[in-house]
Amino acid sequence: MVKGFRQIALLTAFSRVLGLVRDMAFSCFLGASGVMDAWVIGFKIPNLTRRLFGEGAASASFIPVYSEQLQQDRARADRLACTVVTVVFLILVGVVLLGEVCVWAYYTFFSKLDSTKLMLGLTGIMLPYMILICVVALLGGILNSHRHFAAPAAAPIVLNIFIIGSLCFTGWVLVMAPTKQVFIVAAAVITAGLVQIAIQLPPLRSRGVRLRPAWDIHSEAFKKILLLMGPMVLGLTVTQINTLADDIIAKCLSGSAQKGEFFAWFGASVRYPLWDGAVSKLYYSQRLYQFPLGVLGISLATAIFPVMSAEAAREDTDALLKTISRGLRGAVFVAVPATVGLILVARPLVAAVFEHGKFTSIDTKATAWTLSFYALGLCGYFCQQITTRAFYSTQDSKMPALTAAVAVFVNIGLNLTLVWFMATAGLALSTAVCSYLQVVILVFVLRARFGPSLLDGLPATMAKTIIATAFMALAGWMVLTAMRGLPVSFWFDVLRLAVVVPSAITIYAAAAKLLRIKMLSLITGGPDT
Repeated sequence: MVKGFRQIALLTAFSRVLGLVRDMAFSCFLGASGVMDAWVIGFKIPNLTRRLFGEGAASASFIPVYSEQLQQDRARADRLACTVVTVVFLILVGVVLLGEVCVWAYYTFFSKLDSTKLMLGLTGIMLPYMILICVVALLGGILNSHRHFAAPAAAPIVLNIFIIGSLCFTGWVLVMAPTKQVFIVAAAVITAGLVQIAIQLPPLRSRGVRLRPAWDIHSEAFKKILLLMGPMVLGLTVTQINTLADDIIAKCLSGSAQKGEFFAWFGASVRYPLWDGAVSKLYYSQRLYQFPLGVLGISLATAIFPVMSAEAAREDTDALLKTISRGLRGAVFVAVPATVGLILVARPLVAAVFEHGKFTSIDTKATAWTLSFYALGLCGYFCQQITTRAFYSTQDSKMPALTAAVAVFVNIGLNLTLVWFMATAGLALSTAVCSYLQVVILVFVLRARFGPSLLDGLPATMAKTIIATAFMALAGWMVLTAMRGLPVSFWFDVLRLAVVVPSAITIYAAAAKLLRIKMLSLITGGPDT
């Protein structure tokens, strides 16, 4: 588990760094604008399937059953893998074709605003990416089951390279207007999807997996995957669904030059709580809090999921409980300091990463405030990844789906309430609150099902982590206070981060070692005893 976690985390960290470079390019050329709002929603709709299939339903339902088949009959396991890839591919082709028709119809007959037409045009171009990225995710699931993590973790790097290259080329070389530039970038996304598939094929062949069309849909294994997959679509991707809800609500409740400052509501004139660019601010803040989530949280969950699945297949309940417990303790150990760290450096971080080109200091202030509230949910997001996979490893997808439905419902209600008082920060806070809501319910059910030993060691780890984080926060605050007199500019913000972040990490690691927090082994590679 530890070896797999470090391998995935290293590659994911590189991908996330490129992702930050990608977002710096977006902020430079598009800023926090209506054009960027259109890109965010246009890309997020097909990209949500990556969350569903890459970090969610297909992989989570496929890996336990495929792992079980590998232990019983390699030939049947190969047929199952080929069948799943074939069926998912054909289904998604149908979904994309239907989606293209719907987008065209709405664009032609109902859209009146230029911003809506731009959003629909980008969505139409990028919808086929759904097919490509879902195939990539399934191939990655096969490789993960064979304990190969490098190629699947490297796939996002390809996407980032293509987007960065297309943004820089169209912006600096061709000097395109943003409304034209985004269409070239959308085409680059499709090209990246094809390359992402290509890099999965060599490691598959080296492990004896030969992909070919197959239609063994009547096998018990395939039926089991289908039964698991449906509820998993909601259960494992609730955070992504909630952030999409944040974006859509922000878009609908944003005023603009075309829409005006007010809208009519039952005869009354009501001021929009947000303005054009709100979706962009949500996006930029989401990208920053998702950095530690992707590098650490999802990497940890991805590494232990095949282990949990194999233990569940062997019906080794004691080993499964220990793995889940380690996962929760690991999530707490990395999420709590990440939360405090993000809040501590929110302003200089946003300024250093995004405040250039068309992204202004006003945008920095709003984005940093929103980021702070998203960061409050980091521990919930991390534990969410562990607890849902704990259920999926035992091939139970109903309970995570039920809790996810509750979380989505509550999130929408909180969104529509808090947005009027806290603007985009209210949308972020509601998503954070709902992450904890789902985790609390899932942990309660897991304890009832497997016994209280599930949480063995968690209170001690939590207490020690909070103490270590307090030392880290104090050190970081003192460093920032000492640097308060420095000018507010890009290079000085970079200097603040360059001093504060390593200092905070060093203090936290030292405190964790002094307190003998066992989960330090996730980072250092030492024994977890």
